[in-house]
Amino acid sequence: MKTKLPLFSAYGVELEYMIVNKDDLSVVPISDKLIHDVSGTFQNEVEFEKIAWSNELVLHVIELKTNGPAKELKPLTHYFQHEVQKINGLLEKYHAKLLPTGAHPWMDPFKEAKLWPHDYNIIYETYHKIFDCRGHGWCNLQSVHLNLPFANDNEFAKLHTAIRLILPIIPALSASTPIIDGNLTGLLDTRLEFYRLNQQKIPSITGDVIPEVILSEQEYNDKILQKMYQEISCYDPDKVLQEEWLNSRGAIARFDRNTIEIRIIDTQECPEADLGIVSLIVAVLKKLVAEKWQPLAKQMDWSSSRLNSIFLNTIKNGMNSAIDNDYGHIFGMKPGECTARELWQHIFNQVSDEVDNAEILQAIIKQGNLAERITSSIKNNASPERIEQVYDHLARCLQTGKLFQPL
Repeated sequence: MKTKLPLFSAYGVELEYMIVNKDDLSVVPISDKLIHDVSGTFQNEVEFEKIAWSNELVLHVIELKTNGPAKELKPLTHYFQHEVQKINGLLEKYHAKLLPTGAHPWMDPFKEAKLWPHDYNIIYETYHKIFDCRGHGWCNLQSVHLNLPFANDNEFAKLHTAIRLILPIIPALSASTPIIDGNLTGLLDTRLEFYRLNQQKIPSITGDVIPEVILSEQEYNDKILQKMYQEISCYDPDKVLQEEWLNSRGAIARFDRNTIEIRIIDTQECPEADLGIVSLIVAVLKKLVAEKWQPLAKQMDWSSSRLNSIFLNTIKNGMNSAIDNDYGHIFGMKPGECTARELWQHIFNQVSDEVDNAEILQAIIKQGNLAERITSSIKNNASPERIEQVYDHLARCLQTGKLFQPL
């Protein structure tokens, strides 16, 4: 029988990174070789004491994740940073290194992407058959996943409702993908734009990204999972994909392990930034769940479509997004319009004693999210040489565990 952990008693964190050539930063599809080097076999995952490594859909991406539930977030920065440096050492013989951020800035996925050919290949082949997994929306998305436990329907309802409310402003904090195909896209979180559109063929899989108001496992199964399974069944007669993980909303319930997984955080330049953002999100969720700002019934008034409009705004405009006073009131803001930056500063001021890496978080709020800092570094010179220079510096930030400062 599985152990059901209560709210905020444990955490699961996953960080995804690209493997690139040390000189020109082109993608290097060798995650299977990397795992083979430490395990002796081609397998989808290798476990160490604190952190595990696992494969992703494509061979140029490696995922690092907590090896089981972690009781505290604070030590994870050190554990992940240690693994990053260990992997970079192992990649030396391939003349490769890890690259952070949520998307490669000039990779051509149609020409360069190579799908994982080993374990779970039937799953990836089925996805590819239905959706054609060669585009950016499949092959060029790196994110941070945060898994939070719940013990019963009551805890699920509180946690899921709170997560719905914070999702729209997460991109303002974590956007790191302003460049795709070698060009500034006009969006600060281009990864999420591809993410929300890459399975439009079957709309129920992603929905509005912001999940519906759901209060129980049975209701979730009836309103989300079964609808999704039914819509994909004509493309997936063998039921290869008809599992909870098919769900691609911005946060998905995993009743097989009694967690909700937040999926919309872009990978940052170093684990300290990733875990700082994660700890801030957790601190806010704790206050929402405890109904410090608004009662649960009031929190449930927000429709997915209304929250989605804020979400689309922060994908594009980041910290400068205009936030209406009704939304700010969820977090105890006084009436009146504000920017996402002002809202995050207000939130940070209320939870700063409860977060890890507070100095990093304050810098992100003041200086801008990583996408804004990358854009500032590019300025009016989005030449291939300048983009490569900026992203090579980001790779150094990952290796050294330092926050990226605009060049």
